[in-house]
Amino acid sequence: MNHLPFGLLIGISVLAQNPGPAKNAIGMEFVKLAPGEFVMGCSPGGNDCTADEKPAHRVQITKAFEMGRFEVTQSQWQAIMGSNPSTIKGEDHPVETVSKDDVHDFLGRLNARNDGYRYRLPTEAEWEYAARAGTTGAQTASLDEVAWYGANSGDETHPVGTKKPNAWGLYDMLGNVREWVEDVFARDFYSNSPLADPTGPQGRGGGPQGGNRPARGGRGGLKQQGGPAFRGGPGRQLPIMRGGAWDNPADFLRISARYHYYGSTLRVSDIGFRVVREPV
Repeated sequence: MNHLPFGLLIGISVLAQNPGPAKNAIGMEFVKLAPGEFVMGCSPGGNDCTADEKPAHRVQITKAFEMGRFEVTQSQWQAIMGSNPSTIKGEDHPVETVSKDDVHDFLGRLNARNDGYRYRLPTEAEWEYAARAGTTGAQTASLDEVAWYGANSGDETHPVGTKKPNAWGLYDMLGNVREWVEDVFARDFYSNSPLADPTGPQGRGGGPQGGNRPARGGRGGLKQQGGPAFRGGPGRQLPIMRGGAWDNPADFLRISARYHYYGSTLRVSDIGFRVVREPV
């Protein structure tokens, strides 16, 4: 594949937001993001970073993609699945208490509508590229301006899009709920990541073990605050979540922070998702 020149990629990345969001039949809005290049992983001066956020490394996104402007809402989940599993109810709140397996089921049914797009979870690199929106810090702005988290959430989720968006028009990239991405975790992947369009190690995680962070599930879910995290055995590859949530303290809400402590069946009230779509 021929890649765009480095300088051109940097120039394009700051213009990545499209003029206006597109919307599908169930009201999901999307922002088209242009190709670009960024540094993935621990932000400069990131004293709170953990080992899994290092080393910081250059990544190129070589193809444009459309990212969900908001986290998927409970009404959108209901429209496709016919039920609402969320613990903290609200039609315009993010859907939560959904496992990665549940999300793949949702995406399969959404794709079966054949509306001209293929819907999927973002890769971890796509997620961080979109979350950074051309910035390099641990957050894009003051957390209270852009995120619902432990200090301001009142111990619950909130309607999507009620905090300020990032520079590319994406809301709740930090806070409200953590978000499933398609990748699984491997300890050495950041050290060996491809430059162009990394998709994480091959394979799927599963089972109630693995990772290096405390399991925080909020109301109605697994909750283990403090103490040692579950850890996987040799070769264990576990799904990754990004973004921090309504029940997390401020130091968890770093753009580079990664969560990977359980398998693809985990359902807790602080994990949801957003989707990417691409034309077929």
